[in-house]
Amino acid sequence: MNKLYTFFLILLFLIPNLKAQEVKVIDPPFWWANMPVTELQIQLYGENLGSYRATVNYAGVEIKRQIAVDSPNYLFIYLDISEKAAAGKLEIILKNGDGSISVPYELLEREPAEGRYQGFDSRDVIYLMMPDRFANGNPDNDTIEGMLESADRSNPQRRQGGDIQGVVDNLDYIKDLGVSAVWFTPLFENDMTTKYGAYHGYAATDLYKVDRRFGSNEEYKAMIETVHENGMKVIMDMIHNHIGDQHWWMKDLPTKDWVHDFEKLGQTNFRGSVASDPYASEFDSRKLVDGWFVPEMPDLNQDNELLTDYLIQNTLWWIEYTGVDGIRMDTYVYPDKDYMARWSKEVLEAYPGFNIVGEAWVNTVAGEAYWQEDKDGVDDGYDSELPSLTDFQFAFAVRKAFNEDFGWTEGLSQLYYVLSQDFLYSDPMMNVTFLDNHDMSRFFEHIGKREAEFKMALAWLMTTRGTPQIYYGTELMMGHENRGGDDEVWRQTMPGGFPNDSRSVFTKEGRTQKENEIHEYTKKLIHWRNSSPAIHEGKLVHFIPQDNVYVYFRVHKDQTVMVVMNNSEENRTLERVRFAEILDKFKSGQNVMNNRTIDLSDDFSVDAKSTVILELK
Repeated sequence: MNKLYTFFLILLFLIPNLKAQEVKVIDPPFWWANMPVTELQIQLYGENLGSYRATVNYAGVEIKRQIAVDSPNYLFIYLDISEKAAAGKLEIILKNGDGSISVPYELLEREPAEGRYQGFDSRDVIYLMMPDRFANGNPDNDTIEGMLESADRSNPQRRQGGDIQGVVDNLDYIKDLGVSAVWFTPLFENDMTTKYGAYHGYAATDLYKVDRRFGSNEEYKAMIETVHENGMKVIMDMIHNHIGDQHWWMKDLPTKDWVHDFEKLGQTNFRGSVASDPYASEFDSRKLVDGWFVPEMPDLNQDNELLTDYLIQNTLWWIEYTGVDGIRMDTYVYPDKDYMARWSKEVLEAYPGFNIVGEAWVNTVAGEAYWQEDKDGVDDGYDSELPSLTDFQFAFAVRKAFNEDFGWTEGLSQLYYVLSQDFLYSDPMMNVTFLDNHDMSRFFEHIGKREAEFKMALAWLMTTRGTPQIYYGTELMMGHENRGGDDEVWRQTMPGGFPNDSRSVFTKEGRTQKENEIHEYTKKLIHWRNSSPAIHEGKLVHFIPQDNVYVYFRVHKDQTVMVVMNNSEENRTLERVRFAEILDKFKSGQNVMNNRTIDLSDDFSVDAKSTVILELK
């Protein structure tokens, strides 16, 4: 009887503790010793954890701050981890009046930096893909029990089943093309409802997890290592402007101001130019920054210090964990711009060889240049700290260039004028240039499926300044195959990447004759570009387009390249004297695409609807 009574007394004592003993979330799940930053914020989530206070007894680790917030279920702990702290397992002890909780935590050894976080620049060619639309290497993860959406190949607006294994299975195809970096749209967990879906990855529901329908964190890390072993780099897509409305935070926000109030602010105005407008109203500015991108994507409040610390630390965690080489930050102009500058600065200070490209989708060159670090001619005191930009002005210009008749400012003149404004950028060579991407109509479709113009535009992309990006399928001259949705029109799957596909474009035999022709053209261009110092870092000298012909040079001490783009319906003869300032040093040029030599000692002709790329001799 006494033993039973004692048992019930113990049980009664433990019951209050048992309710609070489950720590449901620990972010980040682990950290590293000897990191380039010493401060670590740990977010703990579980019932009533805000009522606890933490202690740590581990050499070199000290609690600097601990913060309870509006929700009683969160506790934020700030640790100082000095260089004296060795890798190992530590214990965080949480105590309140009812008892204590032991929270195990681990500091790992950092992996050697060699071959990791390498950055990217104008020597690279980037291949952009949406993993869901590229290839399905593991059909077993198409449907995950408990997740809100399964793959549905009958509906192009739904998840298709592409995954990490599909990328790994087809790395040989990507490597053979000659690209040196691969940019994946986000792989974060996007456990959104079927009504909205989130195959694209831009509605994160957990910022520390890869979506299980793509694979696991471990598979993502292993894929990056495999890409590195194949001599290529990886660019990770991130979003700090918003999350998905099914993010676990939304069921119990840490603070009342963790996200902006949709009822008060509605959606953003999508006018990125407001952020740099010296005359912008407070109403428009707040609408841009605090409005939600879509109703399913809560807008994060970067005025909240706990949140901004969380986001910066999340970035550092992914870089250290995976060794990824660069980041493309989505919707860069929509969050608080001072926060984005702080984020860029802290990431690049922690990883000096790293690079970041920000999506700056605005309407003018000046508006875009505003977002590049150390810009000239801006007197509002803002420095974004951002090295690289997605060059939408380049994309807009090339789309107009081949859809307009030639004129003083029209047609090929668009290319000339967009480059003539490069003085606004601190370093236009760092711009990521492209013909199309996952948010735009495919270029081949946009120009009316005209092959000659497509090849000219591709040659322009590969020979002018900047870091070129190719959207998956562009190397096959893809048009629009799906007709069932908006974005999905240009986000089709790669034939051969999915079970029961009738053919595979990953093989020469599976491609059509025309696909093989353009694939070989693209491949040859890229492989030549990879070994061209003039294209990587040479000075650009261009001449005003005349008679629908645009001529420019890339001049380097070890190589000079001449590019002649003739968009007219007739062959054109070029007068040598016009280009004498450069051609006087050379007698001939070797065509990089067919190895033929052209005599440049006199006037010379160029075929209609063609681009000639010459290495000068």
